[in-house]
Amino acid sequence: MEIDQIREYALSLPDTEECFPFGEENLVLKTQGKIFIILDLMALPSTMNYKANPEDIILQREAYPDAIFPGFHMNKKHWNTMHLNRHVPSATIQEIVHTSYSLVRK
Repeated sequence: MEIDQIREYALSLPDTEECFPFGEENLVLKTQGKIFIILDLMALPSTMNYKANPEDIILQREAYPDAIFPGFHMNKKHWNTMHLNRHVPSATIQEIVHTSYSLVRK
């Protein structure tokens, strides 16, 4: 899944907005004023920070050891960083985005 597809999907979720509070290089997706996705537009490969259940954090890192890592500059217990285009299926990425969104909207 590419950045533009992730952005499109995230913006299709209710009450989602995009902004650039950390500069032009980081697209932030928020709901109800809270961040649920950060897309690094300049990283190679592109990266996405996302919120996840603490129970799922380790499982995701183990399932995709070449693509999912502890959240870069984030709380490692609640956030992961994914290197995009490293064999994580689009359906899984979409599920991750939706879960992150749901966790923030509580």
